[in-house]
Parts: sequence; structure tokens; C-alpha cells
Amino acid sequence: MPDPKAAAIVLAAGKGTRMKSGLPKVMHRIAGRTLIGHVLDSLAPLNLSRIIAVVAPGMDDVAKEVAPHGVAFQAEQLGTGHAVGIAREALKDFTGDILVVYGDTPFVATATLKRMFDRRKAADSPAIVVLGMRPADPSG
Repeated sequence: MPDPKAAAIVLAAGKGTRMKSGLPKVMHRIAGRTLIGHVLDSLAPLNLSRIIAVVAPGMDDVAKEVAPHGVAFQAEQLGTGHAVGIAREALKDFTGDILVVYGDTPFVATATLKRMFDRRKAADSPAIVVLGMRPADPSG
């Protein structure tokens, strides 16, 4: 049963120009799946009530890849905050916690995503939970 207090925004409007490909970045394949397909697989066990992917106009293949989840169109790519703002309309009636993930970052484990939701619900009730990485050797 979906958790009525948990949703996700998947940022997927990047064009991937540095990849020197006409394919949107999230549609590149790794281990037989698209990058965004892996991200959606990581989100699935969380039983989120809603998942909204933010895509650019003309990214119909990305919209098909994320179906049956919702799509919000970002006409101009003006950064992460702007993309999240674009998704707000699709989530205007939602009142729970929202996880924001990148559609081109497929190897964040479901357990890690769940811990982020769990941390948000902790007794000290942080307003925001951010995932960061600490290098094993910070000297380099």
C-alpha cells in the first residue's frame, strides 16, 4: 500500500551534452537498463504515493520510460531548485515528505533512501535531510 506521506521528484531534464550524445542523459543504459530505470527501481520498494519526473520538452522517450508516474515539463533548464519548483504544481495537493533524486544517479540504494525518510521522521524532526559523501581519503 502506498505511503500517503511520502513522494519523490526525479530530476531528469538534463540533456547530457557532455556525453556527446543526442540521447537524454537519463536514457543512457547501464547493465541493460536506463539510468532512470535504475533510479525508479530503487524507489519502488519505498511504496511512495507519488513519483513525478521533471523532464524537458521533447523528451517524450523519458516520459514513456517513467510511465505510469507523473511528468512535469521544465521549459528552461534553470537549475535544480527551478526543477523542483516546476514539480510543485504536480504535487500541489500533497502534504507529506518529498525525496528529491537525480535521474542520472542510479546507484543510491533503496536502504539509503529509506534512511533519509526515517531520519526526517526522527524525534528532532529536521526540516531537511541531505545525502552527502565523505571521501575515504580527504587529503587528495
